[in-house]
Order: sequence, then structure tokens, then C-alpha cells
Amino acid sequence: MVIISQDMIKQFETLMDSIDEPLKNTFENLHQGYPTEALVRFLKARDGNVPKAHKMLVDSLDWRIQNEIDNILSKPIAPVDFYSGIRDSLLIGTSGYTKEGRPVIAVGVGRSTYDKASIHYYVQSHIQINEYRDRIILPAATKKFERHISTCVKVLDMTGLKISQLGQLKLLTVISSIDDLNYPEKTDTYYIVNAPYIFSACWKVVRPLLQERTRKKVQVLSGCGKDELLKIMDYDSLPHFCRREGSGSGSSKHSRSSTSTGNDNCFSLDHGFHQELYNYINQQAETIESRAIISYKSFHVAFPEPDPDDQKIAQTIEPECQKLSNQNGVADRVNEDKEKK
Repeated sequence: MVIISQDMIKQFETLMDSIDEPLKNTFENLHQGYPTEALVRFLKARDGNVPKAHKMLVDSLDWRIQNEIDNILSKPIAPVDFYSGIRDSLLIGTSGYTKEGRPVIAVGVGRSTYDKASIHYYVQSHIQINEYRDRIILPAATKKFERHISTCVKVLDMTGLKISQLGQLKLLTVISSIDDLNYPEKTDTYYIVNAPYIFSACWKVVRPLLQERTRKKVQVLSGCGKDELLKIMDYDSLPHFCRREGSGSGSSKHSRSSTSTGNDNCFSLDHGFHQELYNYINQQAETIESRAIISYKSFHVAFPEPDPDDQKIAQTIEPECQKLSNQNGVADRVNEDKEKK
């Protein structure tokens, strides 16, 4: 892994001094008062290559300007029933902090269906959560723990993951490319929990394709991961699907109507995080436009060219899924023949 030197940072700073004023303005929103830390993130993403890191950052700033990312937290997804549908089909939330102060972001990968709206709304929602994390959640963590907090950890719940869901590879590739190209090095560690066989099979194929720094960030935990996660966070910060062994079967979106209350289920629109996010976006919108205009206005972000690594992974997963699908089909037919006999 490349060590980022002071000389690299100084070269990068010199290049950034010559960018246009609009780029400098949006860079302020990106770095949130920590410009050097932002430069280091982009340097890490390009293995310490200063010209490549500079191009990556300038491209990202251009993307922010062209797509009005600085204003995306004033663009509500309305009406509320429609927004609720997106929340029910793109499962994400926050559950607390690690002992080091990093926000814990939970993602219900296995039960996210992405079937309540067009791809544009899911991308908009994803970017809004990214921006809210960077502008509100991380600064709040910095204040709470009295030290600079610039990254989060993510706990990915694979409960319910099926081969058919991997048909959403286009959307997942778009989201992954947006993160890789515009929000690099914002996640310290990815914890995989409740992983079914299909994940394990795909992971064996995907893992060798990942860059070393990414591989080191991914930890596949046993079961719901409670014991391992309690080493880095308190019980109250565990996502609801990690609170006991066997919780996977009732986790993610279905837990709202079973054992978890709205306050426990960090995917629920009733959870504090989502209430704060929803209210914040609507309050920001009210300072800019009238409610009549807001309710019917759509907001589409241009999709970036897929990151080459993400594209390669997607191309590798597709045939692997087809193979698993064929194996399952054969197994189903064998079981049907046994039942007939």
C-alpha cells in the first residue's frame, strides 16, 4: 500500500491552486474544512500518483457542478408516500458509532429490491445520503468525539440475497462508480453479515479482482456478526439485524412489522436518522423554492462512465450468477423427480 508523503500533498496543493473559482467553491463543500484530508483521499484512490489524483478530483468537481450536487440536499423526493417506497426498497440507515467515533451505516443488501421507482431516484437518494453523511453526520461525530472523524464503517446485511436480485447490477454498478469516483476512501471497513451461499460463491470470484486496499477493508463475519462487532462498538450501536444470532431471518425491511420497533429498525422511515434527513432536506428546500414547485420537480444526476474495476467485477459476476442459476435449476428438477417417485 502506498504511503502518502508530504511531497505528494504539496505537489497536489500546487496543482489545485490553479483551478477555476467555481471548482474551488464546490471543493469547499467537498472537503468541509479539511482540504488536506480530501487531497489525501484522492491520492490514496490513485495509489499516490499526483497527476492521476488531480485529474480524478477535478473530474469529480466538474461532476458536482454539472449535476448541482451542492444543492442536492434541497431537492426532496416527493410526495412522502413515494419517498417511503424508496426507503422500503433501498434499505440503509445509521445505528450509532464505533468506539473510535466512526458512524455505523447499515445496508440491507439482501432485501433491497430497487423496484419502487426509476434508477434516477435511487441514485438521487444515494447521493443525498452521501452528502448528508459528509456535511452533517461526520461533522457531528467530530464534535461529539472531539477529534476529526472523516470515515464511517458499513455493516452489510446479506439476508435474503438471491440470484435474481443480481439482475440489478446496472444500478449497483452506477452507485459503486459514483462512490469510487467522487467519494473515495470514505468507508474505513465493510462488515458482511448473514451471508448466504450465493454471496460466498460470488465473493470467491470477486475478491481476487479487488485492489489490495479494498480487500483489506472487507471482513466477512460469521452469522449476524454480533460477537465481532461488539469488539468495535457498544451493543446500542449494533444494527438491528445484528443483535442476536438468528436475527437474519427477520431482519431488514420485514423487521418493521415483526420484532423491531421503528426506533430499533434503522431502515424504517420512522427511525431518527431518516426523520432528521427527511426534515433537513425539506427545510433546505423551503428556503429556496415554494412547496408547489418542489412537489413535482424531478432531479436527475448524470451517470458517470463506469469505473473500470467496477465494470470488470460486474462482468465477472454475471456469468458466475448464470452458472449458479443453472445449478439451482438442475437441483430443482432433481428434487421434482424425487417427489414424483
